[in-house]
Amino acid sequence: MKSIAHDVAPVMQLSIRFFAASIFFGVWVLWREGRRAFTDGTLPSGLLLGLLFSLEFVLIGESLVYTTAAHSTVFLYTAPIFTALGVQFLPEERLDRIQWLGIAAAFVGIAFALLGPGRGPLADVIVGDFLAVLAGAVWGSANVVLRRARVGSAATTKTVLYQVFPAALLLLAFAAYTGQTTVLPTPAALASLVFQTLFIAIGSYIVWFWLIRHYLTGRLVLLTLLTPLFGVLFGALLLHDRIEPRFAIGAALVLAGILVVNSRRALRAAG
Repeated sequence: MKSIAHDVAPVMQLSIRFFAASIFFGVWVLWREGRRAFTDGTLPSGLLLGLLFSLEFVLIGESLVYTTAAHSTVFLYTAPIFTALGVQFLPEERLDRIQWLGIAAAFVGIAFALLGPGRGPLADVIVGDFLAVLAGAVWGSANVVLRRARVGSAATTKTVLYQVFPAALLLLAFAAYTGQTTVLPTPAALASLVFQTLFIAIGSYIVWFWLIRHYLTGRLVLLTLLTPLFGVLFGALLLHDRIEPRFAIGAALVLAGILVVNSRRALRAAG
Protein backbone atom coordinates (compact mmCIF):
# COMPACT_ATOMS: atom_id res chain seq x y z
CA MET A 1 0.00 0.00 0.00
CA LYS A 2 2.80 2.39 0.90
CA SER A 3 4.63 1.74 -2.37
CA ILE A 4 1.72 3.09 -4.50
CA ALA A 5 0.36 5.69 -2.08
CA HIS A 6 1.37 8.46 -4.48
CA ASP A 7 -0.87 6.91 -7.17
CA VAL A 8 -3.81 5.78 -5.02
CA ALA A 9 -4.50 7.03 -1.50
CA PRO A 10 -4.43 4.18 1.07
CA VAL A 11 -8.10 4.66 1.99
CA MET A 12 -9.05 4.36 -1.70
CA GLN A 13 -6.89 1.27 -2.03
CA LEU A 14 -8.86 -0.30 0.81
CA SER A 15 -12.20 0.68 -0.69
CA ILE A 16 -11.27 -0.67 -4.15
CA ARG A 17 -10.01 -4.00 -2.88
CA PHE A 18 -13.03 -4.45 -0.61
CA PHE A 19 -15.45 -3.66 -3.47
CA ALA A 20 -13.74 -6.24 -5.67
CA ALA A 21 -13.80 -8.77 -2.84
CA SER A 22 -17.50 -7.99 -2.23
CA ILE A 23 -18.33 -8.95 -5.81
CA PHE A 24 -16.41 -12.21 -5.46
CA PHE A 25 -17.94 -13.20 -2.13
CA GLY A 26 -21.41 -11.92 -3.07
CA VAL A 27 -21.52 -14.15 -6.17
CA TRP A 28 -20.18 -17.08 -4.14
CA VAL A 29 -22.75 -16.70 -1.36
CA LEU A 30 -25.68 -16.29 -3.78
CA TRP A 31 -24.51 -19.30 -5.78
CA ARG A 32 -24.23 -21.46 -2.66
CA GLU A 33 -27.28 -20.25 -0.73
CA GLY A 34 -29.51 -18.41 -3.20
CA ARG A 35 -31.97 -15.65 -2.33
CA ARG A 36 -32.46 -16.96 1.21
CA ALA A 37 -28.80 -16.45 2.06
CA PHE A 38 -29.50 -13.67 4.57
CA THR A 39 -32.59 -15.11 6.24
CA ASP A 40 -30.71 -17.45 8.59
CA GLY A 41 -30.57 -14.97 11.48
CA THR A 42 -26.94 -13.93 10.95
CA LEU A 43 -27.69 -10.58 9.29
CA PRO A 44 -27.91 -8.35 12.44
CA SER A 45 -24.66 -9.59 13.98
CA GLY A 46 -23.10 -9.72 10.50
CA LEU A 47 -23.83 -6.04 9.96
CA LEU A 48 -22.43 -5.26 13.42
CA LEU A 49 -19.28 -7.15 12.47
CA GLY A 50 -19.05 -5.16 9.22
CA LEU A 51 -19.50 -1.87 11.07
CA LEU A 52 -16.71 -2.72 13.52
CA PHE A 53 -14.45 -3.86 10.68
CA SER A 54 -15.04 -0.57 8.84
CA LEU A 55 -14.61 1.59 11.94
CA GLU A 56 -11.25 -0.01 12.66
CA PHE A 57 -9.85 1.12 9.31
CA VAL A 58 -11.30 4.63 9.63
CA LEU A 59 -9.76 5.06 13.10
CA ILE A 60 -6.38 3.86 11.93
CA GLY A 61 -6.51 6.18 8.92
CA GLU A 62 -7.28 9.13 11.17
CA SER A 63 -4.64 8.19 13.72
CA LEU A 64 -1.98 8.46 11.01
CA VAL A 65 -2.93 12.11 10.53
CA TYR A 66 -1.79 12.90 14.07
CA THR A 67 0.90 10.39 15.00
CA THR A 68 3.58 8.26 13.38
CA ALA A 69 2.98 4.96 11.61
CA ALA A 70 5.05 3.20 14.28
CA HIS A 71 2.86 4.57 17.08
CA SER A 72 -0.31 3.62 15.18
CA THR A 73 0.98 0.10 14.59
CA VAL A 74 1.95 -0.45 18.22
CA PHE A 75 -1.34 0.72 19.64
CA LEU A 76 -3.44 -1.04 16.98
CA TYR A 77 -1.89 -4.29 18.13
CA THR A 78 -3.40 -3.92 21.58
CA ALA A 79 -6.24 -5.87 19.88
CA PRO A 80 -5.13 -9.26 21.30
CA ILE A 81 -5.45 -7.82 24.81
CA PHE A 82 -9.00 -6.59 24.15
CA THR A 83 -9.86 -9.91 22.51
CA ALA A 84 -8.52 -11.86 25.48
CA LEU A 85 -10.59 -9.71 27.83
CA GLY A 86 -13.70 -10.26 25.74
CA VAL A 87 -13.43 -14.06 25.59
CA GLN A 88 -12.63 -14.55 29.28
CA PHE A 89 -16.21 -15.69 29.79
CA LEU A 90 -15.58 -18.75 27.60
CA PRO A 91 -13.98 -21.51 29.74
CA GLU A 92 -11.89 -22.86 26.85
CA GLU A 93 -10.51 -19.37 26.10
CA ARG A 94 -9.69 -18.25 29.66
CA LEU A 95 -6.04 -17.31 30.20
CA ASP A 96 -4.05 -17.88 33.38
CA ARG A 97 -1.58 -15.43 34.92
CA ILE A 98 1.42 -16.85 33.09
CA GLN A 99 -0.36 -16.46 29.75
CA TRP A 100 -1.27 -12.86 30.56
CA LEU A 101 2.43 -12.27 31.22
CA GLY A 102 3.11 -13.77 27.79
CA ILE A 103 0.69 -11.33 26.17
CA ALA A 104 2.30 -8.45 28.05
CA ALA A 105 5.78 -9.56 26.92
CA ALA A 106 4.63 -9.77 23.30
CA PHE A 107 3.10 -6.28 23.41
CA VAL A 108 6.21 -4.84 25.07
CA GLY A 109 8.23 -6.47 22.30
CA ILE A 110 6.15 -4.73 19.64
CA ALA A 111 6.55 -1.41 21.44
CA PHE A 112 10.28 -1.90 21.87
CA ALA A 113 10.75 -2.89 18.22
CA LEU A 114 8.71 -0.11 16.63
CA LEU A 115 7.97 2.68 19.05
CA GLY A 116 10.24 5.68 18.71
CA PRO A 117 9.98 9.32 19.71
CA GLY A 118 6.81 10.96 18.54
CA ARG A 119 6.97 13.64 15.90
CA GLY A 120 4.87 16.77 16.01
CA PRO A 121 3.05 18.52 18.86
CA LEU A 122 2.50 16.36 21.95
CA ALA A 123 -1.26 16.98 21.90
CA ASP A 124 -1.51 15.67 18.33
CA VAL A 125 0.55 12.60 19.15
CA ILE A 126 -1.70 11.82 22.12
CA VAL A 127 -4.83 12.15 19.95
CA GLY A 128 -3.34 9.92 17.26
CA ASP A 129 -2.22 7.30 19.77
CA PHE A 130 -5.65 7.29 21.41
CA LEU A 131 -7.36 6.76 18.04
CA ALA A 132 -5.03 3.83 17.37
CA VAL A 133 -5.90 2.29 20.75
CA LEU A 134 -9.59 2.70 19.88
CA ALA A 135 -8.91 0.91 16.59
CA GLY A 136 -7.31 -1.93 18.56
CA ALA A 137 -10.33 -2.10 20.85
CA VAL A 138 -12.68 -2.18 17.87
CA TRP A 139 -10.66 -4.96 16.24
CA GLY A 140 -10.72 -6.93 19.48
CA SER A 141 -14.48 -6.40 19.77
CA ALA A 142 -14.96 -7.68 16.21
CA ASN A 143 -13.10 -10.87 17.12
CA VAL A 144 -15.36 -11.36 20.14
CA VAL A 145 -18.50 -10.79 18.05
CA LEU A 146 -17.27 -13.33 15.53
CA ARG A 147 -16.65 -15.85 18.29
CA ARG A 148 -19.83 -15.36 20.31
CA ALA A 149 -22.56 -13.91 18.08
CA ARG A 150 -24.83 -15.67 15.60
CA VAL A 151 -22.61 -14.63 12.68
CA GLY A 152 -20.07 -17.14 13.97
CA SER A 153 -22.28 -19.93 12.62
CA ALA A 154 -22.38 -18.49 9.09
CA ALA A 155 -20.26 -19.87 6.27
CA THR A 156 -16.78 -18.38 6.06
CA THR A 157 -17.52 -16.71 2.72
CA LYS A 158 -20.63 -15.02 4.10
CA THR A 159 -18.73 -13.84 7.17
CA VAL A 160 -16.14 -12.17 4.97
CA LEU A 161 -18.89 -10.61 2.82
CA TYR A 162 -20.52 -9.13 5.93
CA GLN A 163 -17.26 -7.29 6.57
CA VAL A 164 -15.86 -6.28 3.20
CA PHE A 165 -19.05 -4.87 1.67
CA PRO A 166 -19.88 -2.37 4.46
CA ALA A 167 -16.17 -1.50 4.65
CA ALA A 168 -16.06 -0.75 0.91
CA LEU A 169 -19.01 1.64 1.20
CA LEU A 170 -17.87 3.38 4.38
CA LEU A 171 -14.28 3.80 3.23
CA LEU A 172 -15.40 5.19 -0.14
CA ALA A 173 -17.59 7.72 1.68
CA PHE A 174 -14.68 8.60 3.95
CA ALA A 175 -12.34 8.98 0.95
CA ALA A 176 -14.84 11.30 -0.75
CA TYR A 177 -15.31 13.35 2.43
CA THR A 178 -11.56 13.80 2.91
CA GLY A 179 -10.75 14.34 -0.78
CA GLN A 180 -8.70 11.16 -1.19
CA THR A 181 -10.40 9.77 -4.30
CA THR A 182 -7.64 10.30 -6.87
CA VAL A 183 -6.69 7.09 -8.69
CA LEU A 184 -3.78 6.99 -11.15
CA PRO A 185 -3.93 3.59 -12.92
CA THR A 186 -0.19 3.07 -13.30
CA PRO A 187 1.09 -0.48 -13.87
CA ALA A 188 2.46 -0.60 -10.32
CA ALA A 189 -0.86 0.59 -8.87
CA LEU A 190 -2.88 -1.93 -10.85
CA ALA A 191 -0.52 -4.78 -9.89
CA SER A 192 -0.70 -3.81 -6.23
CA LEU A 193 -4.51 -3.58 -6.25
CA VAL A 194 -4.80 -6.99 -7.91
CA PHE A 195 -2.46 -8.46 -5.29
CA GLN A 196 -4.35 -6.79 -2.43
CA THR A 197 -7.67 -8.09 -3.76
CA LEU A 198 -6.70 -11.68 -4.56
CA PHE A 199 -4.22 -12.47 -1.81
CA ILE A 200 -5.35 -10.21 1.05
CA ALA A 201 -9.04 -9.33 0.76
CA ILE A 202 -9.97 -12.77 -0.61
CA GLY A 203 -7.30 -15.38 0.13
CA SER A 204 -6.03 -14.36 3.55
CA TYR A 205 -9.51 -13.47 4.86
CA ILE A 206 -10.91 -16.87 3.89
CA VAL A 207 -8.07 -18.58 5.73
CA TRP A 208 -8.27 -16.27 8.76
CA PHE A 209 -12.00 -16.58 9.37
CA TRP A 210 -11.87 -20.33 8.87
CA LEU A 211 -9.08 -20.55 11.45
CA ILE A 212 -10.85 -18.34 13.98
CA ARG A 213 -13.83 -20.73 13.91
CA HIS A 214 -11.80 -23.88 14.36
CA TYR A 215 -9.10 -22.79 16.81
CA LEU A 216 -8.96 -20.79 20.02
CA THR A 217 -9.40 -17.07 19.34
CA GLY A 218 -6.90 -15.89 21.95
CA ARG A 219 -4.13 -18.06 20.53
CA LEU A 220 -4.74 -17.02 16.94
CA VAL A 221 -5.08 -13.30 17.65
CA LEU A 222 -1.85 -13.33 19.62
CA LEU A 223 -0.08 -14.64 16.50
CA THR A 224 -1.15 -11.45 14.68
CA LEU A 225 1.48 -9.65 16.76
CA LEU A 226 3.92 -11.05 14.21
CA THR A 227 2.28 -8.91 11.51
CA PRO A 228 4.06 -5.59 12.23
CA LEU A 229 7.37 -7.43 12.51
CA PHE A 230 6.89 -8.93 9.07
CA GLY A 231 5.85 -5.46 7.91
CA VAL A 232 9.16 -4.03 9.04
CA LEU A 233 11.12 -6.87 7.42
CA PHE A 234 9.34 -6.52 4.07
CA GLY A 235 9.68 -2.74 4.33
CA ALA A 236 13.42 -3.24 4.52
CA LEU A 237 13.46 -5.73 1.64
CA LEU A 238 11.08 -3.95 -0.74
CA LEU A 239 11.21 -0.28 0.28
CA HIS A 240 14.75 -0.20 1.73
CA ASP A 241 13.54 0.99 5.12
CA ARG A 242 16.15 0.93 7.86
CA ILE A 243 15.90 -1.69 10.63
CA GLU A 244 17.23 -0.58 14.01
CA PRO A 245 19.13 -3.02 16.29
CA ARG A 246 16.37 -2.89 18.92
CA PHE A 247 14.06 -4.51 16.37
CA ALA A 248 15.75 -7.88 16.99
CA ILE A 249 15.22 -7.57 20.75
CA GLY A 250 11.58 -6.63 20.28
CA ALA A 251 11.02 -9.52 17.87
CA ALA A 252 12.52 -11.94 20.41
CA LEU A 253 10.12 -10.68 23.10
CA VAL A 254 7.13 -11.14 20.77
CA LEU A 255 8.14 -14.68 19.92
CA ALA A 256 8.75 -15.46 23.60
CA GLY A 257 5.30 -14.15 24.55
CA ILE A 258 3.60 -16.22 21.83
CA LEU A 259 5.55 -19.30 22.94
CA VAL A 260 4.50 -18.82 26.57
CA VAL A 261 0.78 -18.49 25.77
CA ASN A 262 0.62 -21.37 23.32
CA SER A 263 2.87 -23.75 25.24
CA ARG A 264 0.78 -23.26 28.39
CA ARG A 265 -2.35 -24.16 26.40
CA ALA A 266 -0.64 -27.24 25.00
CA LEU A 267 0.50 -28.36 28.45
CA ARG A 268 -2.97 -27.88 29.93
CA ALA A 269 -4.50 -29.86 27.07
CA ALA A 270 -1.97 -32.67 27.54
CA GLY A 271 -2.48 -32.74 31.30
